[in-house]
Amino acid sequence: MENKTTLDHLLKIEAEAAALVNEAQAEADRRTHENEEKNRVAHEERHRAEAGKRELSLKDDIEKFKSQYQESLDEYRKEISGVIVNEERFFALFNEYIAGEG
Repeated sequence: MENKTTLDHLLKIEAEAAALVNEAQAEADRRTHENEEKNRVAHEERHRAEAGKRELSLKDDIEKFKSQYQESLDEYRKEISGVIVNEERFFALFNEYIAGEG
């Protein structure tokens, strides 16, 4: 009878150990999931922050290029506004060119 009591006691201890292992595994799974979620959220926040910085940088670059373009265009318009076109001479050269080609 003593062997049966010892065996029952050992089976009870094994069941308790299995329960502890299951609880430990469940806790480990919960913590792993929690850490994965925290890491995902942190990654998304870093990604959004970096994307925001890059978007601002891109907008700044676009504005800078627009400004440079407008300055160049204004400078070109100023240059050509002082050019006097001699239409008679232009058409004479044009007709001469056309006549030479034909």
